[in-house]
Amino acid sequence: MLRSIVIALLLLTSSATAAAPNYPRVDLVPGYVVDPSWPRERVEQPWGEMSGAAIDRDGSIWTLNRSETPVQVFSPDGKLLKKWPNEHVKKGHQIRFQRDGNLWITDLTLHVARKFEPSGKLLLTIGTPGESGDDEKHLNQPTDIAIAQNGDLFISDGYGNNRIVHCDANGTFVKSWGKMGVEEGEFSLPHSIAIDSKGSLYVADRNNNRVQVFDQAGKFLRAYAGKMVPWTVRITDADEIYVIGSSPARWPTTGPHVGVPPRDQIVMRFSPELELKNWWAFDYQPDAKAVKPGELCWVHALAVDSSGNLYLGDIQGKRIQKFLVQQSGKVVGRD
Repeated sequence: MLRSIVIALLLLTSSATAAAPNYPRVDLVPGYVVDPSWPRERVEQPWGEMSGAAIDRDGSIWTLNRSETPVQVFSPDGKLLKKWPNEHVKKGHQIRFQRDGNLWITDLTLHVARKFEPSGKLLLTIGTPGESGDDEKHLNQPTDIAIAQNGDLFISDGYGNNRIVHCDANGTFVKSWGKMGVEEGEFSLPHSIAIDSKGSLYVADRNNNRVQVFDQAGKFLRAYAGKMVPWTVRITDADEIYVIGSSPARWPTTGPHVGVPPRDQIVMRFSPELELKNWWAFDYQPDAKAVKPGELCWVHALAVDSSGNLYLGDIQGKRIQKFLVQQSGKVVGRD
């Protein structure tokens, strides 16, 4: 009897397989595939936690990691172009470019935001190096910086103060706004900040599972809430808002932050009105010692080039990877 049942099931399976329709194998959504050969050149020492990435006006990819060589610059094809020693950077969190080609780095250990020439020459420091505080002269573990078209600066003064600090182009304090909380205009770890072409500010309010948008006076405009734990925000020249992080999470019974460790790794793309256009789930490897090309482990750094390729860096994985965009409409062959 059992033999008859097994034979019948095998026949049904074979029949179902044979009858499967010839589905059109056309990808109707864009996607990404890792470039395992990028970068093709490296410095000799291991990378540290890869916290930031940015692309300059020539298309070079600037990376920020927590090692003895915190700033390393690569060409789009992966050639090592430049590197800085850690003379002025102790625990970098994010790296940003302004329109004149100079760049900013926020530093958690030094409690500062610093402006540099591309050569590495220090030009300006906001905050008091090595001293934390909550006033016009101090920051407390600042996470990111956004630069307006007129040069004004907006710092997400994040881990310690839960506020946004506004300075003029010379680094002079203008005002601060925001406080710890869960209401509109309040923050629980403002972890990243970016600005669009109209001057609106997008803040990754990480522990509150939302991205909040403000005008430059600090007026709340809108939010994308409850859909992800946002870690980093980047905005392209076409005002495409990219946000990396993980699925929405509730507070753990232990630990200081929501979504740590993350359950997955996702990238979302929005319009300026925070209309979700696309989202992608990347392979997540929680074991940093076992990461393979294409897998992410605490994604933190994000840069988007003019072709839509992504550069994603890990905190635990301690590396940066290039993901090549795959446009929709591609016909996929059968094995």
